[in-house]
Amino acid sequence: MRHAAVVAFWILAFTGGAAAEKEAVPAPSRAKPWAFTSPHKSVPPAVADEGWAANSIDRFILAKLQSAALTPSGAADKATLLRRVTFDLTGLLPTPQEQTAFLVDSSPLAFEKLVDRLLASPAYGERMALYWLDLVRYAESDGFKADDYRPNAHKYRDYVIRAFNEDLPYDAFLRQQLAGDEFEPDNPQALIATGLHRLYPDEYNAANLEQRRQEILDDVTEVTGLAFLGLTIGCARCHDHKFDPLLQTDFFRLQAYFAAMNPGDDMPAANAAERRQYDDQLAKWESATKDIRADMDALTAAKRTALRKHALEKFRPEIQEAVLTPPEKRTPYQVQIAILAEKQLVREEKTAPTKLSEDDKKRYQELEKKLTATKPAPLPGAAVLTDIGPQAPPVHLLGGGDWRRPKEVLQPGVPVILGDDQGSDARKDLGGLTRTTGRRAALARWLTRPENPLTARVIVNRVWQQHFGVGLVATPNDFGAQGEPPTHPELLDWLAVDFVEHGWSLKYLHRMMVLSATFRQTSVVTHDDPRLAKDKENKLLWHARRRRMEGEAIRDELLQLAGDLNPRMYGPSARPKLPGGLGSYAWKPDARPEDQNRRSIYVFAKRNLRYPLFDAFDLPDMHNSCARRVRTTTAPQALLMVNSELTLEETQRWSASLLKQHGGDERALLAEAYRAAWGRPASETEIQLGVQFLDRQTSLVGSRDAAVADFCHALVNANEFIYLD
Repeated sequence: MRHAAVVAFWILAFTGGAAAEKEAVPAPSRAKPWAFTSPHKSVPPAVADEGWAANSIDRFILAKLQSAALTPSGAADKATLLRRVTFDLTGLLPTPQEQTAFLVDSSPLAFEKLVDRLLASPAYGERMALYWLDLVRYAESDGFKADDYRPNAHKYRDYVIRAFNEDLPYDAFLRQQLAGDEFEPDNPQALIATGLHRLYPDEYNAANLEQRRQEILDDVTEVTGLAFLGLTIGCARCHDHKFDPLLQTDFFRLQAYFAAMNPGDDMPAANAAERRQYDDQLAKWESATKDIRADMDALTAAKRTALRKHALEKFRPEIQEAVLTPPEKRTPYQVQIAILAEKQLVREEKTAPTKLSEDDKKRYQELEKKLTATKPAPLPGAAVLTDIGPQAPPVHLLGGGDWRRPKEVLQPGVPVILGDDQGSDARKDLGGLTRTTGRRAALARWLTRPENPLTARVIVNRVWQQHFGVGLVATPNDFGAQGEPPTHPELLDWLAVDFVEHGWSLKYLHRMMVLSATFRQTSVVTHDDPRLAKDKENKLLWHARRRRMEGEAIRDELLQLAGDLNPRMYGPSARPKLPGGLGSYAWKPDARPEDQNRRSIYVFAKRNLRYPLFDAFDLPDMHNSCARRVRTTTAPQALLMVNSELTLEETQRWSASLLKQHGGDERALLAEAYRAAWGRPASETEIQLGVQFLDRQTSLVGSRDAAVADFCHALVNANEFIYLD
């Protein structure tokens, strides 16, 4: 009856709307590619209506509107604005209490105080992390057929959330992720940040390790170009870029910064003092357990040797040679290949105890129990990155991008069109560090130069997209010729320079954008508005855009309404219940419901099995960088919202709490339900529709409580719940 109730409710309350058609607004021409020139901070233009402009952003917007003979829309009402900004900055619904407090606050600084409160909320970092994790193709499993679990991947996600909440300057954020091990080797969080480079899909058991190594380097290079530079440099892997001034040599020179990379899944993320203390404890334990370990090794030696030999034989002779060469005699390339091979060899060797005779197996287990009883707790591990040493393997220009067709050797360098990168002082400012090449640090320094033409522009554009639905450059991962030109190039440059001048502070940037009059406009546009004829795509931003929420936000809000949302932050991921029939990739749900009900940013990110609600609402595939999610409207979305166990259970619990709070006061219950779900007070007509619905539904299901649950279910299936005005 629940799905029928939803339909019945919306027959009573049917409303409709039409999406605006779109047309292009021509961008100004430039003598050279605009993205490759350093940003310039021009003076905000003078405008006729200074009273409308709340800050410099509005002057740029209004100047464009006035030149097109357009006027901005009026401000959204306070309830709409509260819901919009609360969602934008935290991904949550404003509570009824927060609505009351804001709506009665008539002071001129009421909205500023609200924004500052939201920016200070821990939920801010959780919301912002969603966009960044999409961009860097975050996942907690390998992908490919095995899709092995990465038990420490979540620590990178937690690092990102902390960085946003602490307002870590964006230049430091980039430096830590690119080369935290080189800049801050004694900072565990900076080491965890390098987990960025361990997010690539991976087939650990591949036999062709040379190809696997090259595919990893290609992936890291491409994502670096997309995420930090907004350039499709991956298109230059096989040949010079067909549209942008990017050479094939540029791709492999950029790749050379990562040529020495040594990714690890369980490297210690600890400071020097913690490492020294652990090393002392471990040395004492090894001395005390020397005989036990010798006995265990003796029991498994023959099996381990046989297993290792069998596993090694599947590799090509060159790989076998790299493994069999003494470590001190290996070339840098052999070191990397041996590391990849050892992961498979060690995995195979670990099965040796299971292949012993029953007597030997029992003896081994007894010894193992004694051994582990006194072993010191290991240091916290993380999926991090460092270099194999101070020397990097050579990077060749590859014919057609094929690892089997090496040509000339290339040195690290940035794309020629963007200038030089001081490759000669790779270890500058690293305190004499000699255990890495210093190459990634050199790249990070170049990326975070204030005059870099792309870094600040790209992140400013990403933040703009979060708040306005479309970036000033509508193709946020492509600032090249095939991307969209900026609709407001002077504003983009002004924001980029201003962002750097204010210490690369992302909270400053968010605050300025949401406090603008441009952000505060209404999204309501009638079909006969004459402004549609001039700018149907709203590229000039004469009104706010209506946006559909992501699956993660919809789930969080369902849990929030029911009072089930667990605010616990960080740590291993949540595993909510899954529907049946999902196959071998399905995870076992957490035993405790409260662990299942953490925010969606903490839901297990498995490449080969995306949480069904997220999947239906356009979750990226997690194999590639996603700068902007698609927004589809499909039948499975509606079916999941109507029929899913999550929706049914949470609306049942929400209705029970409303009944407990309001008892027989039906009108108060309905008003509270509308306000909680839609973020605004209900009209008298809507209250009357609710009363009619409850009367009709009670006669059908025979229970007033069940009718209230059906009413709550209907509210969350409304566009007003799924969309943001």
